[in-house]
Amino acid sequence: MKKRILLIATGGTIASANTEDGLQPLFSSQQLIDSLPELSEICDVDNFQLFSLDSTNISRDHWLAISRHIEENYDRYDGFVVTHGTDTMAYSAAALSYLIQNSPKPIVLTGSQRPINLSTTDAKMNLLDSFRYCCDSGSCGVQIVFSGNVILGTRARKINTKSFQAFGSINYPYLAVIQDDHIVRYISQSGYEKAEFYHQLNDRVALIKLIPGTTGDYLKYFLERNDALVVESFGVGGLPMLEKYGFQQAIDFAVANGKTIVMCTQVQNEGSDMTIYQVGHALKSEKSILEAYDMTTEAVVTKLMWILGQTTEFKKIRELFYRPVAQDILFKD
Repeated sequence: MKKRILLIATGGTIASANTEDGLQPLFSSQQLIDSLPELSEICDVDNFQLFSLDSTNISRDHWLAISRHIEENYDRYDGFVVTHGTDTMAYSAAALSYLIQNSPKPIVLTGSQRPINLSTTDAKMNLLDSFRYCCDSGSCGVQIVFSGNVILGTRARKINTKSFQAFGSINYPYLAVIQDDHIVRYISQSGYEKAEFYHQLNDRVALIKLIPGTTGDYLKYFLERNDALVVESFGVGGLPMLEKYGFQQAIDFAVANGKTIVMCTQVQNEGSDMTIYQVGHALKSEKSILEAYDMTTEAVVTKLMWILGQTTEFKKIRELFYRPVAQDILFKD
């Protein structure tokens, strides 16, 4: 018996066409399905156009809408394919990993680097691979399927702006590859019994990337306007220690006002370790400061939104941040 899959379309390059102002999402979810006549041999598909946006416009409310639509239809389908623009897909995959936890049914995000109506498009392969993966009995949880690779939702990052190999898996292996219509699994995802849906995200989370000469005033500015701040530091992590930079004042402000700071690294691979250098070591004892270790920035940002949607107590924030969700963190204190 064929599995029943719901396609949820949100726009993106996959559904775009050329206009005088550049690519714009114009094709509907039904048109995406109509472009894949062979799909009827794989599964039964329903489709729904949730919105039609360039993914640059995607934010918290859209993640909540996607999650809500999946929850409302969860019992009716065996899996879900979400078509999405590539630019913020990694953030959306991470956000959905926190909003929909331990799902025994697969939730796959996919898209393309070229529109589906072009002869050179990667859209059709990505869509067919996504439906194949959704129909496999070993599939569950939130993943990105793109260019033949299956990537955990909390580990994805866009690594190429134009080529078909758009996404990489950061500090974690690919879950599987799809070759010649066959799924080759490297890591088994199993043991999920019932999906847990969450309904709140606090988007008062900011991100700052250090450059040489950045001062603590920048941190304080963002801390004044947000509940949490993610700092992408250099190398394995740390903050400039010279008094002229004024970072201690920003940290003191965070502590006094119940703000959370998470230190991560600008370096794509291998994660942070603030114990190695003096500029990071002292920060480990500071209240309000957490360390991202091997997490991606996309996962850190969206996990904080999820956590702050539940609590403002730092002890609980710390506990939830270091509690693994969908293998988002492997190495921690």
